[in-house]
Amino acid sequence: MKVVLKNLTKIFPSRNKKSGEEVVAVNNFDFEIPDGKLIGLLGPSGCGKSTTLYMISGLQKPTSGRIFFGEDDVTELTPENRGIGLVFQNYALYPHMTVKQNIMFPLQNLKGADKLSKEDMLKRSYEVAELVQIDELMDRKPSELSGGQQQRVAIARALVKMPRVLLLDEPLSNLDARLRLQTREEIRRIQRNTKITTIFVTHDQEEAMSISDYIVVMKLGVVQQTGKPQAVYDDPTNLFVAKFLGTPPINVFNGKVSGEKIYIGDEAVMDAKGVADQEVYVGIRPEGFMVDKNGKFTCKVEGVDVMGRDISVISTNAASINPVIRSIISADDIAVAKETTVKYNLKPHKVFIFNKETENRIYFGEQLATHEALLKQEQQEKEAEETAEEA
Repeated sequence: MKVVLKNLTKIFPSRNKKSGEEVVAVNNFDFEIPDGKLIGLLGPSGCGKSTTLYMISGLQKPTSGRIFFGEDDVTELTPENRGIGLVFQNYALYPHMTVKQNIMFPLQNLKGADKLSKEDMLKRSYEVAELVQIDELMDRKPSELSGGQQQRVAIARALVKMPRVLLLDEPLSNLDARLRLQTREEIRRIQRNTKITTIFVTHDQEEAMSISDYIVVMKLGVVQQTGKPQAVYDDPTNLFVAKFLGTPPINVFNGKVSGEKIYIGDEAVMDAKGVADQEVYVGIRPEGFMVDKNGKFTCKVEGVDVMGRDISVISTNAASINPVIRSIISADDIAVAKETTVKYNLKPHKVFIFNKETENRIYFGEQLATHEALLKQEQQEKEAEETAEEA
């Protein structure tokens, strides 16, 4: 089921009667979610991602804009009439019911032509339980389950209605690290098996990038960038997106462009053909450093974290905005740990510059051609999907 959001806006009244300033939670959200894809709504707390999800579900009414499921305008429909499955952060299971009863509960509320016999309800409940791999736990109560098992029950309960759209609101935030990894892989497997259009809300960028077909990065209610996870990581549109995506985070420096060269401090670290002289922010991904005794960029070594095949060099530079610089390099270069300074050359496709005032990306050299190629590829894929839908 394709989901289309047109100019979706949500404004909450001010809680401060003196200021009277309204809170714009979501501002003019315009996006099309392709049929059968998993979309990650990503951003820090307060960015509007959960509010967007609740408007799609019908739990909150938009201040303006429209919501379409396929060709159907569902903006005014109640949640129970939209055909959605919703999984909350806290699972919201009924503690006095068994797993089987929790899963069956939505089916017991079906009326009219949708009403099912008890046999059909049981059959469908066991089918989704098997899908999420909890069919052996059907007679247990939620208190007898682990956090990951409870999460699977919540997903099964959402799926049993055969929803047109599945909505997941930070479903993994209550799980430990190992279980989060396992459960997110399960969510991806289930989504691929069911081919239900799924919208996944999270503040964890690694989580969103690992399982999403597309991500939507939000800030203060405004969409900053959309696209395939790797494409957004490789081609951030502004400094916020570049800083939000990536572990370890991108290294950011005060810099300038002078004579078509990028300077960090007094060092000309890279050419920037076609860019006018100006003050800039320079962002360098941790994997963008190459140790070279004749390198153009110098840092003071503070320590080394050994990570197996790679090592993370922790260093400083007077121009760095981050407290420390993290450089991911080959373990073969571990000799730098014995040095007081290290010199690097930089990988051009891992270095980004941003306007100092707007923080928007400034493309230089081959980056512009790469950016245009990505946009063209994205458009071709969208047209191919639309052609497939029409067929």
